[in-house]
Amino acid sequence: MKPTLTLKQTTSLTLTPQLQHALKLLTLSTLELNREIERMIQENPMLELDDHSDNAQSDFQQTIDSSMPDVADEPANINSPDSIEMTENDQSLDSFTDFHEDDNNIYQQQSNSHETDSSDLEFSRFAIQPISLCEHLLTQLSMSQLSERQRQIVSLLIHSLDEDGYLTQDIDELLQQLSSELVADRTELQAALEYLQQLDPPGVGASTLRECLSLQIRALPADTPCQQQALELVENHLEIFAAKNFRLLQRILGCNEACLQGIQQLITQLNPKPGGNFNSTLARYVVPDIIVVRSGKSWLVQLNQEATLSIHINQLYADILKNNRNEAARPLRGQLQEARWLIRNIRQRVQTILRVGQAIVDRQQAFLEQGETAVRPLAMREIAETLELHESTISRVTSHKYMRTPHGIFEFKYFFGSHVSTAQGDACSSIAIRGILKQLIQNENPKKPLSDNCLSQLMEQQGVIVARRTIAKYRELMHIPPTNLRKML
Repeated sequence: MKPTLTLKQTTSLTLTPQLQHALKLLTLSTLELNREIERMIQENPMLELDDHSDNAQSDFQQTIDSSMPDVADEPANINSPDSIEMTENDQSLDSFTDFHEDDNNIYQQQSNSHETDSSDLEFSRFAIQPISLCEHLLTQLSMSQLSERQRQIVSLLIHSLDEDGYLTQDIDELLQQLSSELVADRTELQAALEYLQQLDPPGVGASTLRECLSLQIRALPADTPCQQQALELVENHLEIFAAKNFRLLQRILGCNEACLQGIQQLITQLNPKPGGNFNSTLARYVVPDIIVVRSGKSWLVQLNQEATLSIHINQLYADILKNNRNEAARPLRGQLQEARWLIRNIRQRVQTILRVGQAIVDRQQAFLEQGETAVRPLAMREIAETLELHESTISRVTSHKYMRTPHGIFEFKYFFGSHVSTAQGDACSSIAIRGILKQLIQNENPKKPLSDNCLSQLMEQQGVIVARRTIAKYRELMHIPPTNLRKML
């Protein structure tokens, strides 16, 4: 075929640098945005902080320094993964990660370096920043042979992990978070999860402690002593091991005392928090972006003014540029334009967060009145259609954005999840189901704890039809032990 030149007209969407920067700011958390603003102020002389921002930030920093626990009001988990005892010397699973505290002490010493002389301050600029678990996993993902679509699905799972490396969300909940362009079925998401669980560190992507330990044992070399027995113990008899009933374990596993000691030694070397090595800070503080307040019979959202730095154009430099039109001032004019883009993008970010936050609050009035047992099913698609925004924009806004409510501080994503049908034909949120389940267990007789089957029957009496295996799954996700371990003699 003879080569020819043809003229073809097409229509395509191109992200300008300004739009890319706006999307980047929309994804950042409040603390990350403040760091970005401080960086821009250092690089761009056309920007400066408002006076009230300095005072607000100093007051906020004093509050952080004087309080060690996290700000977020997370419900306490009953018998969390790091509370199961594993050795005869009363060594808990938390002792597996004692060496992480040494790392944290190193970071603390580095953070206190501001009390040293200026030479130490200069040197600290070149200190290597610790990598996060998300960055570590994404780096491995970027070197994989997966297709772009598969990478996007695995990336969704990576961003859904908690700081310990656990995937606390159900597969059905994650399916609803997929954008309209990334429609996937349960099989694809399960395959992506299996790929994620093969990455380093071993045990990442597990939903329960049992699965986490099992993944780590399977990742060991095939010639590891006692590997199969340890796997059998973790997958089927972990509660007996936690109760230290070693004689019963010897009968079940058909091993002698020396073999059981080898199994015990192997299990105690595992890490129940595979993401713990990547926690680079002493404490992670959650700053609410918006505050939910009552207004008459309804609820409204307000911007947390003390959370975000406020900036404006340096008027002195702007006036100088206004009267100076020569070529030498071109770089400063470019910085002035960048400063205006930054201020405009920050304002747009605030408006979008307020709109999405108000839309969520409008649909979760019952939660604000009654608590988590009244959370209604909600999908991102519903918010996107109401606000006439793209579903991917809603996903960006709801990531690492928090609202302060009468019941505590919650991430926007908390209010999105799967649902089940009720006896009346309505839908009940999985969050509400967990809340009801937690209340039933908290109110049970400690001497006669409720079995999963009894819990299923009690929830059915309340009009929520949930299978026994679903009860067991939610109970494990909340780290609530089974009936025999909840029984008090």
